[in-house]
Amino acid sequence: MTETTYRIRGATGDWEVVIGLEVHAQVVSKAKLFSGAATAFGAEPNTQVSLVDAAMPGMLPVPNRECIRQAVRTGLAINAQINKWSRFDRKNYFYADLPQGYQISQLYHPLVGEGSLLIEADEKAGIPADKEIGIERIHVEQDAGKLMHDQHPTRSYVDLNRSGVALMEIVSRPDMRSPAEAGAYLRKLRAILRYVGSCDGNMEEGSMRADVNVSVRKPGDEFGTRTETKNVNSVRFVMQAIEYEAQRQVDVIEGGGRIVQETRLFNPDTGTTRSMRSKEDAHDYRYFPDPDLLPLELEDSFIEDCLHSLPELPDAKRKRYVEVLGLSDYNARVLTAEAETARWFEALLAEGARIQKKSEGEVAKASANWLLSELYGALNRIGKTLEDSPVSPERGAELLALVADGTISGSIAKQVFEIMLESEDSPAKIVEDKGLKQTTDTGAIEAVVAKILADNADKVEQYKGGKEALFGFFVGQTMKAMQGKANPGIVNELLKKALG
Repeated sequence: MTETTYRIRGATGDWEVVIGLEVHAQVVSKAKLFSGAATAFGAEPNTQVSLVDAAMPGMLPVPNRECIRQAVRTGLAINAQINKWSRFDRKNYFYADLPQGYQISQLYHPLVGEGSLLIEADEKAGIPADKEIGIERIHVEQDAGKLMHDQHPTRSYVDLNRSGVALMEIVSRPDMRSPAEAGAYLRKLRAILRYVGSCDGNMEEGSMRADVNVSVRKPGDEFGTRTETKNVNSVRFVMQAIEYEAQRQVDVIEGGGRIVQETRLFNPDTGTTRSMRSKEDAHDYRYFPDPDLLPLELEDSFIEDCLHSLPELPDAKRKRYVEVLGLSDYNARVLTAEAETARWFEALLAEGARIQKKSEGEVAKASANWLLSELYGALNRIGKTLEDSPVSPERGAELLALVADGTISGSIAKQVFEIMLESEDSPAKIVEDKGLKQTTDTGAIEAVVAKILADNADKVEQYKGGKEALFGFFVGQTMKAMQGKANPGIVNELLKKALG
């Protein structure tokens, strides 16, 4: 395992940070883990609560097959061991938004066992080499409700819409050694969940959040005492929490104090953590097997079906983009970082290959370059994303086809694209209506070339005297005179002939 050189500076020398993440990912399903109540985000408080979720007497939980299926698919996506036999346990504690007085979880026999996730080298971020991060387990559990403290000055309200929603708790090993590694791990995990479709990864809405375990030690020493910072809901905040907490622990130890095992909260406004409560151990929750639920026993055919349902995952897709489509490693990484980007690119690619009657490999580079430069640049400028892009993959492919067949030049394509952002017309119609079709009439271009050279006789002499960089000047002047409509290849050819 490759270690980073990230260190915390202290008065007594350098310290190393040890990081593990427990990621809570809300399972994508129409119903909750043990009831048929809906799971839609943003519903009116307490409108998605069944008798089971409200813990009414005599109500018995029934496992949701789809939630189990999604957790198994996630485990397979990270090359984890799928446990054919698993069991639900009761985690006992009292909280106002937990009607049962216990949470149904899995402590001793989780659904998914050990797996791993690869984070890629990023020299700029401080990750010098690819690194494998171990994943200890994924267990399935039900979420609690939500307390609302800001509705009344002296009261708190309880919303049970989230109570009983299925969560996957994905527990990493303490293999990360820098905030950058933790950030890369979280981004990669989120991408995989979104590719698989088992979690939407929306951290702002709380459907994915992380508990951050941090300890410090002198390099090579035994692990120190860790703290757990709860419910951090963005990659940036996770990295900030690690940085602050590691430095705080070093300062405490070097000041003669000791680190206590505790649960802490992160304040995104100040970038600091504060103590919440002492950290409980498993025995504090009095775990025992849930008597209302039989163990889960999975058949081989169920696991096979889950495996065959998986899409092409980010690492495999990136490799194919490089080796089969001939894209640069950088472009392949960007295009596969998010499932939505990859889907958009592949729709653009398929349509481009169809229109141009070429293979996807032949249109891949132009498609990737246009998407990552022209389209992304425009979307950033107008404050939109690929999901609400005013230009569809099909219209983008039409535009690229017009460039490929010589109907318009690259510079004209930029003008057409700007119009496409405001209009629903096809690129071909815009070109026709605006009179933007590229000129391939050699006679017309020759006449313009002759005039440009006649008007710049001094520069022609300089060019013939060895100042070859002036060739670009002649190209630019010709294209300008023809309002960008001249075929660049023909312009170059005729200029070389006239100057030669």
